[in-house]
Amino acid sequence: MTTSASIAAMAPEQRVSTVFQLLQNATKQHYPGEKVTLLEHALQIAHRAKAEGADEETILAALLHDIGHLCPEVELGCGTADVTMTGGQCAKPASEDGAEHERRGAEYLRQFGFSEKVCELVECHFLAKRYLSVIDPAYQARLSSVNKQSLKSLGGPFSPEEVLAFERDPLFKQMVLLSKWDDESDIAGPKAPTLDTYRDMAVRNLKLKKDKVKDSDMQAKRNRSLFAHR
Repeated sequence: MTTSASIAAMAPEQRVSTVFQLLQNATKQHYPGEKVTLLEHALQIAHRAKAEGADEETILAALLHDIGHLCPEVELGCGTADVTMTGGQCAKPASEDGAEHERRGAEYLRQFGFSEKVCELVECHFLAKRYLSVIDPAYQARLSSVNKQSLKSLGGPFSPEEVLAFERDPLFKQMVLLSKWDDESDIAGPKAPTLDTYRDMAVRNLKLKKDKVKDSDMQAKRNRSLFAHR
C-alpha cells in the first residue's frame, strides 16, 4: 500500500520509478483487437511526439496517456488517498473502460506530482477525437472498434458550438496532435526507444516549479469538463 504521505516522502527519482514500473509491467497486456502491448503503444506514441519536436510535457503526456488503464482508482479530494499498486494489472479492461481511464490516470499522476499540463493532456486526450470526427468526415471510419465505442459513450462528435470552444482551448493543438499520434501508434514490429529514455525527462518534470493556474486556463478546464460529461 502506497499512501499520499509516503508518495510525498519519495524522492523524484523514486516517484518516477514507481510510475514507470506500471508501464514496464504491461509488456504482455494488449488492447482488445490490437497487436501491440500497452507498453509498446506508450513508447511508440512518445517517440512520435519527440520526433516531431514536441515539448517535454507533451512527450510525457504521450508516454503516460493510458496510465489510467494500469493504475488503481484514486480517492479524490481528501488529500490522504491510499494509492495501491496493482502489479501492472489493468484497473478495468480497456474494452470496458471507455474514457474513464483519462480521469483516473490524471489524478494518479497528480498524486505523484507531475505538472498540470501533463495531467490535463492525459485527462483530455480523447476529447480531440470528438473534434476530429467533425472536421474530418472519414475520421470515425479509421477508429478502432474500442475507440468508436468510447467516442459514442462520450457523446459522439462535437456540436458546432463545442467545436468553437474547443479551438479556443490553450491546449487545443497538443490535444489534437496527441489524439492523432494515439491513433497511429499501434504498429507491431518497429522498436521504439526504451522507457529509460524518458526517465530524466520525467524527473525534471517533477522538479518543475508549479505555476499558478490562470483564469483562462480555469475556463478551459471547465469547458473540458462539460465536454466530457455531456
